[in-house]
Amino acid sequence: MTSTTLSSSQNAQRYRVILAGVCALILTVGLARFAYTPMLPIMRDEAGLSHLAGGWLATFNYMGYIAGALIATAISDLRRKFLLYRVGLVVAVLSTGAMGLTTDTTLWSALRFVSGLSSTAGLLLASGLVLNWLIRQGHRPELGLHFTGLGLGIVVSGLAVAAMVGHLHWEHQWMGLGLLGAAFFLPAWCWLPAPASTQAGASKAKTTTPSRRWMTLLIGAYFCAGFGYVISATFIVAILEKLPMLAGKGGWVWVIVGLAAVPSSFLWDRIASAMGQIPALMLGYILQIISILLPALSDSTALNLFSAVLYGGTFVGIVSLTLTLIGRCFPENPAKAMARLTLSYGVAQIAAPAMAGYIATATGSYHGALIIAAGVMGVGTILLQILRREVSGQPGNLT
Repeated sequence: MTSTTLSSSQNAQRYRVILAGVCALILTVGLARFAYTPMLPIMRDEAGLSHLAGGWLATFNYMGYIAGALIATAISDLRRKFLLYRVGLVVAVLSTGAMGLTTDTTLWSALRFVSGLSSTAGLLLASGLVLNWLIRQGHRPELGLHFTGLGLGIVVSGLAVAAMVGHLHWEHQWMGLGLLGAAFFLPAWCWLPAPASTQAGASKAKTTTPSRRWMTLLIGAYFCAGFGYVISATFIVAILEKLPMLAGKGGWVWVIVGLAAVPSSFLWDRIASAMGQIPALMLGYILQIISILLPALSDSTALNLFSAVLYGGTFVGIVSLTLTLIGRCFPENPAKAMARLTLSYGVAQIAAPAMAGYIATATGSYHGALIIAAGVMGVGTILLQILRREVSGQPGNLT
């Protein structure tokens, strides 16, 4: 076999592994988790879901996500993580389709919990397994292409629901989403190889373990990112639908967010290569602050749509850069290190919407919550600046 043929074969395998991760993200996050956003108003209209119950279903989903992160943190063995990854794929398909088989709120809550649990299979386990494989095979340790699955997942779920509205009742829409998930299940299952304890020709990563202070600063900054992310993710459709030109078009706003997110992680990889990981993260935080503030400061339809694009173009990049950064520090078991960060991100996702709900009830708008979210993101930016200045235990090629 010639070197050209070998190189071509290696590249083909690399893209299959990355595509497996992308499909896992579309299935476990885009469909099992994010499809609930466009389905929520449909379930209110057709299934009699109350506002209170709808909020609790979202909370149970976040709780499942945190439970999954805790499990990922507790397990070090890569083969067990791979087994959990595959279990998560199955659970994602079944829990999505099963939403249409009941009208019992308790069962819905259980299904949303396990779908949140399954989302860690794509976001944490697949991310860690893909990064570990890239490192061991001597490829560049970047997850930009992998994280395009987040944006694609939003687009796929949004378009799927939009295509079924008016043709299928709510329960059949959930079943349709489950069937759609099965199409992404197959490559996610088949193309991600099981991790080997040793691999011939694998490159040995030379890294410096970060100091406790370095880790604390990064965890704190990522908590702030989660706070800013979830406020917009939860309320951006409701906020923009109040604008006259966007009334009734909230679902398409969600698609716009997804379309902006699709190429963003790949672009942020390029920005990080030019600027460094931490400076690129700081830029992402600043741009997301702008995206959060625009709806609070302006009623302009154009500026609010720009806010949606800017939000979609930054939140996936922040996740991708942060998880890649920590994964490089712990190349032998990146999923476990990623899970530690994700716990802080997940805690923010539970706390922030509740705060926003109280503020909106008291003031009649989400403007106050948006301003607080922007302030929290500002604190995160400061933490990143302090992190950048850290010397002790800081891997020099990551700053």
